[in-house]
Amino acid sequence: MSISLRLRTKEKGGMNLFKRARIIYLLQRYPIEHEHWENALKALTLVQRMSAVEKAHLREMTTLFLHDKNIDGVQGFELNEQMRVLIAMQACLPVLSLGLSLFKGWSHILIYPDAFQVDRDVSDEFGIVHRDQRLLSGEAWLRGPVILSWQDIERDMAHWRQGHNVVIHEIAHKLDYLNGSANGMPPLHYSMHSEQWTDTLSQAYGCLNQRLQQHHGLCVDPYAATSPAEFFAVFSEYFFCAPEILHEHFQEVYQMLKLYYRQDTLSRLS
Repeated sequence: MSISLRLRTKEKGGMNLFKRARIIYLLQRYPIEHEHWENALKALTLVQRMSAVEKAHLREMTTLFLHDKNIDGVQGFELNEQMRVLIAMQACLPVLSLGLSLFKGWSHILIYPDAFQVDRDVSDEFGIVHRDQRLLSGEAWLRGPVILSWQDIERDMAHWRQGHNVVIHEIAHKLDYLNGSANGMPPLHYSMHSEQWTDTLSQAYGCLNQRLQQHHGLCVDPYAATSPAEFFAVFSEYFFCAPEILHEHFQEVYQMLKLYYRQDTLSRLS
């Protein structure tokens, strides 16, 4: 793997020489095997139309991510290195132009073989506590791990044009949490305006809920209408997997996500 001394970092203030040297050392010391990387590119169709520069950058970030994070199976589920590369590659895609520094504060991705059950106590509108049981394909904790279902990861890779990607979904939640809570408002860049973000996404969120209430068909997963946090996560999935759908029906939201992620995913389809 060729290593560019002009490492592409978006961190404020640039990169000091010590950190640059450490990154170059890690890239040389822990490279992703060529076969694993090529197989991952073939399996993950949504990155195949990225430029050579973007792919090289994604490979560097994936390498560093694999060194920094533990990706482990649970319930006896065994992961091989190829599977870890696939998961890490998808986790790095949203921060390709933002930097891995946004992933500080957590260290694990846990992989179940399939959908996993979560039991929680929830209060209804009358204050009565009920035991809620749900089957989930993914979950992200504020100060904890990302939890994913391998069965759903495989399904999303096979049907990516439908706009679903559970890895990207949960990573979007992690980015959203950087403001302290998941509310669809991740920390924005200095060049962005919070009022414009809020107005654009709130209007689209309201439109989505209105169409649901009127029993109209939706071009996106109705789960996006669950909450502003899920709206941001679901629309992030579409931004990377099916940007043409987002651009056609929610063009202003697409432009906001383009500014936030600093990627023009639609251009990769041309």
